Amino acid sequence: MPNKPILASLGLILLGLAAVAYYFLATYAPAPVDPAWAVEGDATVSPGSVTVRFTGTSTLLFDDGATAWMVDGWFSRFGPIALLRGEIGPDLPAIEKGLERNEVDRLAVVIPVHSHFDHAMDAPEVARRTGATLLGSESTANIGRGWGLDEGQIRVAIDRMPLRFGEFTITLIATRHFEFPDPAVREQALSNPRITEPLVPPVAAFDYRVGQPYAIHVAHPRGSILIQASAGFDQGRLEGYAADVLFLGIGGLGTQTAEYRESYWRETVTASGAKDVILIHWDTLTGPIDGPFTGEVRAATFLSSGTDETRAFLEAKLARDPELRFKTLPRYEEVVLF
Repeated sequence: MPNKPILASLGLILLGLAAVAYYFLATYAPAPVDPAWAVEGDATVSPGSVTVRFTGTSTLLFDDGATAWMVDGWFSRFGPIALLRGEIGPDLPAIEKGLERNEVDRLAVVIPVHSHFDHAMDAPEVARRTGATLLGSESTANIGRGWGLDEGQIRVAIDRMPLRFGEFTITLIATRHFEFPDPAVREQALSNPRITEPLVPPVAAFDYRVGQPYAIHVAHPRGSILIQASAGFDQGRLEGYAADVLFLGIGGLGTQTAEYRESYWRETVTASGAKDVILIHWDTLTGPIDGPFTGEVRAATFLSSGTDETRAFLEAKLARDPELRFKTLPRYEEVVLF
């Protein structure tokens, strides 16, 4: 007969392992932002106002009442195990739901800031459903081709070439992705960067190569915007692109050195001259696209910490500059920029 004490001990060990797995894979760390920075949606929007809606990561919808366009358009979400070991592809019900929650069915253009899955994977389907042009690097174009998007809806960006969509003049500026401090992660995520042929999902998450990362400058008669979604920079690339509002990606910033953080700040916030800084790409990549925002799943923070360092860095910047304002956006709600 089985030894009951041994079986009981094995049972306790298995329960303990299950609890540890649940803690690291299904619970989330605190976000690296102050809840006091959160703003609410505007109940009343005057005609002609420029507004923004935020889904999460760096999916942003801009609208001036006549023209709407989107950054990234990423609505699918996958658990950490699927991302590490499985194959992924666009989640069509999630895309439908995300567009409905953003109250949009027509877009002029959708622009992935680079070609990783959490920026470019859903964009071809968003373009297909909304009639938008898919604008980005050749790697992003190959994601669109692999999804079967009509070639007439695909446009490869030219560095620093302004494009007009309604009253929005949009310029993509080639820059660098966040440099992951872990060599193995950096090798997987950033080496061999180009997608050179149509990418047909489902594929492994890292098959969505980075491509060419871009910052996005937006000029509108009512105000100017700069979007730097990944916490990376290329020295001097954003000089001359002033902005009233800066959308600043802060994901992983705390894992870098103090010198890196200061350089990133100088090359984005200081270069743009913006005092209104809206923080993006700080929430989890694996949580749902409903409900409150959270920090990253604990397994990711266990492997790559930095939440406390990110928040301390931001708070120190606020303390030094009384004109500086940080904001975090609500999910899906319309917020007036200008």
